[in-house]
Amino acid sequence: MNYYKKYSAMLSQALSQLEVNQSDGSAMSAEEGFEQLCSLSRDVRASGGRQYLVGNGASAAFANHMALDWTKNGGVPTHSFSNAAFLTALGNDLGYDEVFSAPLSWYCRSDDLLVTISSSGNSLSIMNAIKTARSKGLRVVTFSGLKPDNKSRRLGDFNFYIPAYTYGIVECAHQVLLHVWLDQFMGIKEWDLTEFQNMNSQEFKL
Repeated sequence: MNYYKKYSAMLSQALSQLEVNQSDGSAMSAEEGFEQLCSLSRDVRASGGRQYLVGNGASAAFANHMALDWTKNGGVPTHSFSNAAFLTALGNDLGYDEVFSAPLSWYCRSDDLLVTISSSGNSLSIMNAIKTARSKGLRVVTFSGLKPDNKSRRLGDFNFYIPAYTYGIVECAHQVLLHVWLDQFMGIKEWDLTEFQNMNSQEFKL
């Protein structure tokens, strides 16, 4: 088996072994987890709330990308605090550990949703964001990987954990999971389509 086949096999295995838990540690199926996640997003939209996605490094890029897609395509206002000027100013003035928790404390409301994306699940900036969200009454969802006892894994209302040993596999899997969430919410079904999707507002089709 060549490298690509091994890598794609490990990614497929990581996705198939996704573990979803509630805050009390009780497990649910992946399908149940995504149904609950979509339900949270529907609640946010119905209440006029906001979703906040936060992450570092590659996870910051995912947060930016999905915040745009959720707002433009999903119709749920979603924000990411990964703007370069935003991050560098807050990191310089407040310390990097507060780059997500500080803006959350300024902007969030109790009917909002925080989603954290962290391969290790242990970044202090992520932990502080969760702490602030809880203090404001927000619901929280976590995406994590690597060690099964990572700190954020039990801190969300729903926690999506990828059991893999490397950042590359965890990050790739997280991007897939984030799109599953949005696509399921929007009712997009690749397996039912016979025409290519067009995201232009005048030609958009599910």
